[in-house]
Amino acid sequence: MKKLVRDLLRSSWFQRAVGSLTAVLLRLVWRTNRFGFDPPDVYEIVEPLMPAIFAFWHGQHFLTPFVKTKDTHRVKVLISRHRDGEFNAIAAERLGIGTIRGSGDHGSAFHRKGGIGAFREMVRALEEGYNVASTADVPKRSRIAGLGVIMLARESGRPIMPFAMVTSRYWRLKNWDQTTINLPFGRGALVGGEIIMVPPDADAEKMEELRARLEATLNDAMVRAYAQVGRPQGAPHG
Repeated sequence: MKKLVRDLLRSSWFQRAVGSLTAVLLRLVWRTNRFGFDPPDVYEIVEPLMPAIFAFWHGQHFLTPFVKTKDTHRVKVLISRHRDGEFNAIAAERLGIGTIRGSGDHGSAFHRKGGIGAFREMVRALEEGYNVASTADVPKRSRIAGLGVIMLARESGRPIMPFAMVTSRYWRLKNWDQTTINLPFGRGALVGGEIIMVPPDADAEKMEELRARLEATLNDAMVRAYAQVGRPQGAPHG
């Protein structure tokens, strides 16, 4: 029975079906929630600085494709090579977002999980005018920012745009990243955090300082976003 389930989850037709259905449901969520923006002119602030690196917390990723609001907003998102990543990649592509497959972690598994190739592809995408979206936290350590996004900003010279995107109605899974499944017919908020630039000559001390700033900015953005939709319990570790 376990083998049957495993084979089903790995089958390409099943992954395509789930990914396509996910895209349909996410469009419903986007269209039926009344979204507010903080700051109200967030796109006027961000657009002159594009291409940029959009950073967000793992588990808060489902609405990320809707950060793109214009055809001129070209975006690629980093998605893991894990089986679960296949569903996310298919859904993202159905929603008009390009994908880069690999790990954003710069730990011991970086080489094994395709991290080097993915990192080079993200740098190349930024050079070609694409925005790049990536989770900021270390795998299996929710709400702890890693150095991956900081290293990408140092290498590419592009700004980091931390943000949180939430809805008032959701289901939250009891897994390591507190995955939030957004639901329709409620309120939504997109909150931008402090824009972070990484100097090309940043040393280890400066990198750690900016990593900690990114972590604090993302946590603050998520708290503010949930407060805007009347769900303060949506704050980190809440």
